[in-house]
Amino acid sequence: VKEVANLSLVSSACDVVSAAYASTKESHPCLSSVCDAAEKGVQSVPEAMASCVQPVLATLEPHVTAVSECAAKGLDQLGEKLPLLPKPVEQVLCDTKELLSSRGAEVQEAVSS
Repeated sequence: VKEVANLSLVSSACDVVSAAYASTKESHPCLSSVCDAAEKGVQSVPEAMASCVQPVLATLEPHVTAVSECAAKGLDQLGEKLPLLPKPVEQVLCDTKELLSSRGAEVQEAVSS
């Protein structure tokens, strides 16, 4: 999970969503109080679950380690096949716009000729 979260595309997408969330809270006071209540509820869940989950995690640790290693290898392979993963969202959007623009110009040129 940490490796996925550290991918530029994922982390920048999270930043965009976080900024939109913060902006929405600031501009809509009614939603702000609902969001604050939801945040408090979400923050209390890990504390309550920690004591219940800890014994299970200790038992599963060798399996989690093996799965983590497999997932890391899979992410590396995926990163090789999808070069957009290490790029931030803004760069992916910019590259996509440029590609569409150039393809659109090619189509326009082909139609006009």
